[in-house]
Order: sequence, then C-alpha cells, then structure tokens
Amino acid sequence: MNTAFPVPHFDAELISRHDQHGPRYTSYPTALHFHPDFDQAALEKAIDASNGEPVPSPLSLYVHVPFCRSPCFYCGCSRVITRDPKRADALLHALAIEAALIGPRFDQDRQVRQLHLGGGTPNFLDLPRMTQLFQTLRECFAFAPVPQREFGIEIDPRFADADYIRGLGELGFNRLSAGIQDFDPVVQLAVNGEQSITQTRMVLQTAREAGFQSISVDLIYGLPKQTLDGFGETLDEIVRLSPDRVAVYGYAHLPELFKAQGQIDATELPSPAQRLDLLGMAMTRLTGAGYLYIGMDHFAKPDDSLVQAQSHGKLQRNFQGYSTLGDCDIVGLGPSAISRIGDSYSQNTRDLDGYCATLNTGRLPVARGILLNVDDIIRRDVISTLMCHGELDLLAIGERHDIDAPRYFANEIDRLKALAADGLVTIDSRFIRVQPRGRLLMRNIAMCFDNYLDRRDSAKPLGFSRTI
Repeated sequence: MNTAFPVPHFDAELISRHDQHGPRYTSYPTALHFHPDFDQAALEKAIDASNGEPVPSPLSLYVHVPFCRSPCFYCGCSRVITRDPKRADALLHALAIEAALIGPRFDQDRQVRQLHLGGGTPNFLDLPRMTQLFQTLRECFAFAPVPQREFGIEIDPRFADADYIRGLGELGFNRLSAGIQDFDPVVQLAVNGEQSITQTRMVLQTAREAGFQSISVDLIYGLPKQTLDGFGETLDEIVRLSPDRVAVYGYAHLPELFKAQGQIDATELPSPAQRLDLLGMAMTRLTGAGYLYIGMDHFAKPDDSLVQAQSHGKLQRNFQGYSTLGDCDIVGLGPSAISRIGDSYSQNTRDLDGYCATLNTGRLPVARGILLNVDDIIRRDVISTLMCHGELDLLAIGERHDIDAPRYFANEIDRLKALAADGLVTIDSRFIRVQPRGRLLMRNIAMCFDNYLDRRDSAKPLGFSRTI
C-alpha cells in the first residue's frame, strides 16, 4: 500500500481555476536560469568537489541520441530527422571523445548504477552501434555489479523487432519505456505518429520474455482530434498490456519554441474543459485498474520500486522524472544533455554539428550551466521534498540547512495560504501537507517556493507549459 500520499481528488472546477503556466521542477533552478559563464572549467571544478565529498555519490549516465526517422509533430525534444543509420557514426565518435574526457575525472570507486538512453529515438542505433556505445562507456566509467544496475532505454515500437529487444537485454538493459501517446489512428495521423497496437504489444511482450525488470509506457492527453471515446479505448488497451508504469503527460502546445508543433492545427486541439475530461478519465481508468498515482503524471503498480521508494521516503526527482536512485550524480552525454554534479547543473551544446565540432577540438561541449548558491540548495530540497512526498517538515528542513525555516519561508507560507483556503494544503507550526485536492496541482504548490519566478507576470512564465 502506498502510504506516502493520499489518493488524489479530481475536481475539474478546482483544477481549472488553478491551472497556469509553470515549471515541472526536474531541476531547481530550472534550465531557463542556466548561463554561458558556466564552462568546462566550472564543470571540472564541480566534479573535483563532488569527488571530495565524505561519501561521494554513485553515477547515473544519461546519453542523448537525437536521431528520429520521422518527426512527431507534438515533440519538443532536441532531434535530427534522418533515415540514414550512418549519421550515427559521427555521434558515436564524439561520444567516445566526451566519455574519455569526462569519465576519468570521476574517482574509480564511483560506480555507474544507472544508465538511461533518451532522445530522439535511441533505438535509431542498430545493435552493432549500440554495442559500440556500451563498449565506450565501459572503457571510460566503472559499472556497478549487474544486480545493482538500473539500465533503461526509450523505445519507439515502430522501429524495433523482437531480435532487437532481445539484443538490448543481452547488452544489459533491464528497463524499457515505450512511447505510445494514443492508439487512436485519427490522432496518430494528426501528429504524424502512426503506430499499431500489434507492434507495441510485441515489443512489450518480448521485453518481458527477455527478462526486463520494468516496462513503462508514455501517453499524452490534449493532442489534436483526441476524444474521450478514442482515448478511452487507448486506456483500455494499456490496462490489457499491463505495463509496470504509465506516464500520462499533458501536451504543451508551444509552436513558438518547437518548430514541429507548427504542423499542428491549433483549432483541432481539445478545449481546456475537454483536456480536463481526458485527464479525469485517465485517472479513473488507471487507478481503477490498480495503478497508484505517484505524482506529476506518473502511475505505477503497487509492487513497483517507485511506489516502494515513495512509501519509504526515498523517492527522488531528476531530469528523467521520478527515480529511486536520486542520490546519484548525473553525467549527461550527447547534444543538449544535462548533468547534475554536486551543487551544479550544466548543459551541452544543443545542435549536433556544434557538439561534434567542439569535441573534435578536444574540449567538452559545455554550453551553459549554474552553480547553486545556498538559497538555491535549500529551495531545491524543499521543492523536491514536496514533489516526491507531499509533506514538508519545517523542523527537519531547518536542521538540515541550519535555518529558522518558518521565518525563512514566511513569505512563501503566506502565498500558500491562498492554496490552503481551497483545500490544496494544510499548514501548521511544523508541517505543510499536500491534501488529496492538491495532488494534481503539485507544480502550483512548489511554485510558491520558487525564488526565480517573476510573480508580476505569473499568468505565463516564459517557456513553461501549463500545470495541468
């Protein structure tokens, strides 16, 4: 049983009233506040400092594979559209240089416990190229023993056969995430992402037979031409597929930031009320099928490690979403990849050509980043605690950071009172607790502690999606 959070209460009117634009808090401060003054020297200094910690953190590697064979119009990821598999060779060469430059800077007793390949479409790499990538990483980093590893990959089921999935398992992958979005053919056509249930089922079944420990799927609500009937059939099929985890994201229509979204006819998008109906149906169908709501779009079966981590107060949040290994330093490899080393964040050059060109000069492709100050560190702890566990112990926060927390956050607590009046949170002299009415509005609650938001224009903070 998930004892960390109460079951969320879905109230369309309440959610509609509080819906606004805001961060997802996969980092704090958010990437919008990274700056170009944070360079290779700053990253190397952060690594040296993290090596010097009394108990250095293990490592988590994130590798960004930007290639996609065709564009999905809803996508906001950094990607390169091509059908030529040889385009990956220049990336693999650059990744080998990057890994050789950064890997040996970490003490060898700092083992890689987590690996995640994202994109783009990571399965753009065929098995020989994927094997080459694994060999590169093994040469430059110390991998933890097999039982301690959590190695995951995002898969586009349209471009993976059974042999490929089995080959990934033999390489060492034990977690798989499949992009689905919606099985409704009308919606798939509108977003240029036609995908059959049969192909998706084969990928998931093969992964199970190959010994993958966890299988998750991604859905999106708010896509063009999406209807309750069509999305309901998708949810029914997901329940039959029975993945360990389900993520249900709200589509963020930001064509001014993501060029491909300009291909979507905004008049075909569901209305705000229809979006809420889609979300409400997803909540009802998935919880009715036995999934537990972790938070921030994520559902998991009761025996899943995310549920167990949350129940025991160990759930963390990072750029891959919720994680059971949040104590790791994250090393981002590839174009646009973000690292979190100690009290710093850094991001690589976003475009592939610039990324490769920089590495070919023998320099790390650090484009921007930030070194957190004391206030950032405190607020990151507060926001992460709320997002993962729904309860903030002000006394514990004060002891961890040597502050008088009620006084330090007096203005923030005042802001929370408006949310408390609507039953989203309760506040007493020691605890701030998220209530069932507030679980779907976690971003709004966390925003009260964000020192970077311009509250003079809180209706639409630049570059952020809607909170629901």
